[in-house]
Amino acid sequence: MTDPCADEFIALANRLADAAGELSRSFFRKHLAVEFKAVNSPVTEADQAIETRLREMIGDAYPAHGIIGEEQNPVNPDAEFVWVIDPIDGTRLFITGIPLFTCLIALVRGGRPLLGIIDQPVIGDRWVGARGQATRFNGQVVQTRACASLADAVLCTSNPAYFEGPDIAAFERLRDAAGWTQYSGDSYGVGLIATGAMDIAVESDLGVYDFCAWGPVIEGAGGRVSDWQGAPISLATGDKILVSGDPALHDQALARLS
Repeated sequence: MTDPCADEFIALANRLADAAGELSRSFFRKHLAVEFKAVNSPVTEADQAIETRLREMIGDAYPAHGIIGEEQNPVNPDAEFVWVIDPIDGTRLFITGIPLFTCLIALVRGGRPLLGIIDQPVIGDRWVGARGQATRFNGQVVQTRACASLADAVLCTSNPAYFEGPDIAAFERLRDAAGWTQYSGDSYGVGLIATGAMDIAVESDLGVYDFCAWGPVIEGAGGRVSDWQGAPISLATGDKILVSGDPALHDQALARLS
């Protein structure tokens, strides 16, 4: 589908980000109980409170829309319009007081991302991408930067320890070809690709709530997002994602990963 994103959806997404930011700031750098819902997957009361609030707001505005979130069960996931939310992406950063965690909000239509927000509420940075519009960072239009060679590229990833099995070798091939690698940026690093500060992001072991917002943000700034086989992202995409600011880099990076 190529229909542009409706302004009313963008307005709601910004209200959701505002609400998430207010809540996350109220919990940030407080002593919170941490649980592990799975290996390497921490969750706090802040994650739960934010997701609950966002679900309430979406349900009030568009009761027929679906919702997929990281912390709670899906609601109407086969609807034409589905909101995909990660209340705190980078929970480890949040827990340890590092202000690079983000809230991710996406709207998907027919399985494909239509709208995405990456919001860092402590610093006050927000990227908004929507189909048919240029990506905006704190209200200003931004673009990815030209970088046609991996040897000149800045690569970012959350943590090299997140790659397992054959993914380790794939990541190392890409890392060794890049100019240099920046760690521990999570989705904030993806946002920086949209502003032209970095060039490539590679991740594995993700859920759809981790990457659906990336597509509109990066593509609206001139970049490309796909799985490790080069297919565009959707609700059916697996757990391995590649982001490139300069589309000329994408195939080079895919070749290193394959």
